[in-house]
Amino acid sequence: MSDLDVHLAAIAAGDAGAYARWMAGAEPVLRAGLRRFAAHVDTEAVLQETLLRVWQVAPRFVSDGRPDGLVRLGHRIARNLAISELRKRGGQPPEALPSATIDPRPPDPMLRGVIEGCREKLPAKPAQALDARLQSGGLDPDDVLAERLGMKKNTFLQNFTRARALLAACLERHGVDLDAELA
Repeated sequence: MSDLDVHLAAIAAGDAGAYARWMAGAEPVLRAGLRRFAAHVDTEAVLQETLLRVWQVAPRFVSDGRPDGLVRLGHRIARNLAISELRKRGGQPPEALPSATIDPRPPDPMLRGVIEGCREKLPAKPAQALDARLQSGGLDPDDVLAERLGMKKNTFLQNFTRARALLAACLERHGVDLDAELA
C-alpha cells in the first residue's frame, strides 16, 4: 500500500473526492483491523463511525512524518470505538476480549520499570483516575469510577485524559516508542 497521506492536504481542505480516494485505500486496512472484534460488536457500524470521525478530524490532523498517519489514526479510533462497544454490552472482562488484543510477547521488565517511574510522577488526581480505570479492568463505566473518586464524570475524564498525556510524554522522554510497543 502506498502512503495514503498524499491525500491529506486535499482532505483537510474539504475535498470529498480526495477523501473518497483515501477511503478506498484505507477501508480494507481498517476493516481488517476490526476483524478480531467481529464476534462481539457490529464492526460495520464501528467502521462507518470511524470513517466519519476521520473525515471530521482530518483538517486538524498533524502528521508525524511517518507514512499513513491518517490510517493509523483511523485504526486507533476504530479500536477505541470497538472497545467502547464491548463495554456498553455489559462490561465484558478483559479475558473476554478477542485474543488478538493480548500481546504474546513476554513483559519487558525495563519497560515496566519506566512505566512505573512515570506513573509515580503523575499529579494526584490524574493518577487516581488512571488507577481507577486500570483497577476496574474495563468492567465499570466511567460514571461509576468518577463517583467512587468523588468526582463528576467530566472531571474524571479530564483527569484520565491528562494522566494519559502526561504518561505518554514521560515515556517518550525515556525513549519509549509507544506506537511500536502498542503494535
